[in-house]
Amino acid sequence: MSTRRDFLAAWTRSAALCALAPFPLAQFGPGASAGGRELGPHAGRRASAQRFPFELGVASGEPTADGVVLWTRLLDLPGDPRAATPVRWEVAADDRFRTVVRRGEAAALAELGHSVHAEVDGLDPARDYWYRFHAAGATSPVGRTRTAPAPGALPDRFDFVFVSCQHYERGWYTGFRHMAAESPALIVHLGDYIYESGPGIGDNLVRRHDAEEPRTLEAYRARYALYKRDPDLQAAHAAAPWVFTPDDHEVDNDWAGDHNTEQMTRESFLARRAAAFQALYEHFPLRRTSLPTGPDAQLYRRLDFGSLMRLHVLDTRQYRTLQPCGGRRQPPCPEQHAEGATILGVEQADWLLDGLDQSPARYNILANQVFMARLLEGDETLTLPMDKWDGYPADRTRLMTLLHDRRPSNPIVLTGDLHTNWVSDLKLDFDRPASPVVGTEFAGTSISSSGDGADTGPQGENAMSHNPHIKFFNAQRGYVRCRLTPERLRADFRVMPYVTRPGAPIVTRASYVVENGIPGAQET
Repeated sequence: MSTRRDFLAAWTRSAALCALAPFPLAQFGPGASAGGRELGPHAGRRASAQRFPFELGVASGEPTADGVVLWTRLLDLPGDPRAATPVRWEVAADDRFRTVVRRGEAAALAELGHSVHAEVDGLDPARDYWYRFHAAGATSPVGRTRTAPAPGALPDRFDFVFVSCQHYERGWYTGFRHMAAESPALIVHLGDYIYESGPGIGDNLVRRHDAEEPRTLEAYRARYALYKRDPDLQAAHAAAPWVFTPDDHEVDNDWAGDHNTEQMTRESFLARRAAAFQALYEHFPLRRTSLPTGPDAQLYRRLDFGSLMRLHVLDTRQYRTLQPCGGRRQPPCPEQHAEGATILGVEQADWLLDGLDQSPARYNILANQVFMARLLEGDETLTLPMDKWDGYPADRTRLMTLLHDRRPSNPIVLTGDLHTNWVSDLKLDFDRPASPVVGTEFAGTSISSSGDGADTGPQGENAMSHNPHIKFFNAQRGYVRCRLTPERLRADFRVMPYVTRPGAPIVTRASYVVENGIPGAQET
């Protein structure tokens, strides 16, 4: 039987036959050149008059003990672009499809961008499967997925990674190629999958696009298609099931509820949000429960992985009130404590606290977009980032109080957004250094956003001098690899020396563990 370690070879073989260029994929991206030859989105396809509809690859996500969502989106379809296209899918117990265990057919509808979200069930828990699609006379590359452990099961080990922030123009996606080679059981993406900005300027851009800032459905679709043509990103999608939650750049920088930063009217912004949410749904393996209704989408949710882990996926954008004190970094101000100020909204906050209080899992993992611990910085004037949880202290205090009083098992927060690596103790009261530690926050760096990083720097030194609960800072690019066992969670900060040219190596910069029953992280 094939193993997970065989997957990357299987993906490369399938992709070479079906869609991608026959060059080392980590070295090239859309628009790159090799040997003087331009590699566009159709590069490497066998000469044929037949269009290939699977240019954006395949993906799976939202795993349960008996199923998973399979995704693809068809492009360049022949005939009437408004017509539905039948798509056949197969799930097999091996990567050569000798033993097909599930098959079915879905309709790729024009009103959903000809995307497919096949919700497959009837699978066995905690095992690998391989899948592919057939449509318009073509067969997709092969993807590997994995079901969650059975309810009540306590597996000896569960490996996953978390990642965020992949600005297309600022760096190559080499980290995704390394991630695929790790063969994780799950990939958790914490947002900023696309960036909505217009064309970048300057000499520090490694690849460019000429598209203006998207505001319509077609423009958001085009931005996702640009990003998803990257072969390293496609490899990571095909390597493991994903759980995704957006941050701000999937819609508009620093948006908050029905507020935006571009002086759009509320009605115009909500129309833009509706377009962005539909495009988001069309490009991820999400369940029908997350299908948007206009500008609204159900994106906070829970996934269980046996009795080992409950994953609480948060949405810190859709229900929040406007950032206080003028937003960005500001000195503390009374507006932070205004009645009704919230980052989660009342309903989601109740859902989160109830779910933590009633959770039977050994580890309660929060997939969270923006920094949760206090982050004072500055010299003569100390400031806080008002777009983070610092801008909404009432919600944070309520959560920290529940963690202290009710003691849900092993609460650990995973965070993206900052383009840097951090390890922090979560405190009952951040203003009192002696306050009890009630949990741990691991914040991961970006895949490419902010370009080449550095091992450390003045930001980290300044932050750690004002925030004794912060234990680690690093400003290189990469992702965080986690190994979960009944005894501990180990987080390895995997970093690369550069992303402004392809082919960077990856190393583990630091590792921290959270021991079962002991809040707070310790370096190993």
